[in-house]
Amino acid sequence: MSSPLPPLAELVPGLSAAGALGTADLEALAAAGVRTIINNRPDGEDPGQLPADEARNLAEAHGIAYHHIPFTAATLTRADVDAFAATLRSASQPVVVHCRSGTRSTLIWALTRLREGADPNALIAQAARHGIDIAALPAIAARLR
Repeated sequence: MSSPLPPLAELVPGLSAAGALGTADLEALAAAGVRTIINNRPDGEDPGQLPADEARNLAEAHGIAYHHIPFTAATLTRADVDAFAATLRSASQPVVVHCRSGTRSTLIWALTRLREGADPNALIAQAARHGIDIAALPAIAARLR
């Protein structure tokens, strides 16, 4: 029997955010047909966290493209947003983006959407429907200009 899927917040069709992913989660996502994973967690953020290199090996063994774009709220740069946006543009769907709780991954996705002209209040409301608080989006976007 396969493992249950981790909780996923569908941000848009083909793109979902998740919290921390372990080995069983990656296997469940592979079985569900996920094609790309973007990990936004720095290695060593929590004890026992699956290291990015191990996650990459496991994902790739299941035919999933794996990208590691680690950042924290304090270290987030325009280059991180650029890398995330470029990865999303070329990624095979469905895509799962993840960090510790899903908030950072949702935030960086929203920053890419702002660049495309999306309404920040609509993005904040969309995230809130999934229990994700990105109310700091306008302030972070202003800092990264």
